[in-house]
Amino acid sequence: MTIRLGVNPLLWTNDDLPLLGDETPLTQCLAEARRAGYEGVEMGRKFPTTFDELGPLLQQENLALASGWYSSSLLERDVNEEIETMQPHLALVKATGVTAMVFCETARCVHLDRSVPVSRRPRLTEADWQRLAPRLDAIAEYLAGEGVRMAYHHHMGTPVQATEDVARLMASTNERVGLLFDTGHCRFAGGDPLDWLDRWGHRIVHVHCKDVREYVIARSRNRNASFLDAVVDGVFTIPGDGDLDFDAIFTRLVKLDYHGWLVAEAEQDPSVAPSWPLAQRSYRYLHEAAEQAGLSRAAAA
Repeated sequence: MTIRLGVNPLLWTNDDLPLLGDETPLTQCLAEARRAGYEGVEMGRKFPTTFDELGPLLQQENLALASGWYSSSLLERDVNEEIETMQPHLALVKATGVTAMVFCETARCVHLDRSVPVSRRPRLTEADWQRLAPRLDAIAEYLAGEGVRMAYHHHMGTPVQATEDVARLMASTNERVGLLFDTGHCRFAGGDPLDWLDRWGHRIVHVHCKDVREYVIARSRNRNASFLDAVVDGVFTIPGDGDLDFDAIFTRLVKLDYHGWLVAEAEQDPSVAPSWPLAQRSYRYLHEAAEQAGLSRAAAA
């Protein structure tokens, strides 16, 4: 069993709220990610979207592309339309050697709108599930044929957010639909990470490691806050800096024989929480915690 350590550029520049870290150049993100010790990075909004442009930047820092987010709209368009729409992104992830694509249904989502409370996130009807599930199966089957796993990302403010949503997703789709397990979004949505690992660990193909501040979760719920307001308020932080028990999470991943990426995330304001110290601390913590749990590291490139 081998794992690789990666980092999301959210530590440097927020994808959903550009005012956080907008001044930070991509070159700084890549250089600091590698200097901290990370083997790979995920895509961010400042990344070039073609291999001809992105490949040399990654090669310059000896970084792999761990994955890249894709926003689907399968509640509104059919499988053929979605496959056609994803072609540029699929070409990039294949060219960079990505094996698990971050995939999230974002039709009707509210996580990008700071004026909308996350409590108003979309709730799927039975008819919605009857439309969405077979389309996800079909897309996952197509991606498998291209050598890429679907890593479905449960996410605050989207149709698949809470425990009951993930339960329905897993029950309604086949094994081709892999799960991206995001520790922070799981807990913010009211889930228990260890319970999710017990129930759906065999479907996990990618892991996002972000910590949460429980008092900010409580405050956000009490204020009926939007997702982005919660982010600005500091609901998420780097692994080891919040209230989640990553030792227990990693021990469970060992039992599940997980192999793949552990990707550090922390959607914070770089002017409040400077990126470079976060990159250093998060790598050191992930490296030590994974090693203590018995997660074997892949040989560095």
